[in-house]
Amino acid sequence: MAITHTKDTTKVTGGQRRLHRKKKKADLGRPFVPVTVGKEARKEIRVRGGNTKIRMLKAEFANVASGTRVKKSKIIQVVENSSNPFFVRRNIITKGAIIETEAGYALVTSRPGQDGMINATPLKDYEPVKKKKKKK
Repeated sequence: MAITHTKDTTKVTGGQRRLHRKKKKADLGRPFVPVTVGKEARKEIRVRGGNTKIRMLKAEFANVASGTRVKKSKIIQVVENSSNPFFVRRNIITKGAIIETEAGYALVTSRPGQDGMINATPLKDYEPVKKKKKKK
């Protein structure tokens, strides 16, 4: 089933909204492709206008930029992800995720599924949230 970026035909009240135009190819979208931690894997896809976009599937390194210095650092794991808490246990990287790298903790600033690379900024004084163990 195709993903579309048009208004829904059903109103909030339950009534039906009339179509103001037919479906267009420009309204099509693509499903979410999760970027996980692992050996580098990318895929090139054709986008509108015949252009290409590099979609990242798996990532091993991140470009950690502090000021004018950029260091390529190996990703160890995803520590926190505010977009979806279940992405942490699956090691899915999205924009805004906090990852643990060899250079320390870093906040992802790029969109890996769109850009084809992971850019991040280091986090100083960051401590991951400790999970409480349940008492029996």
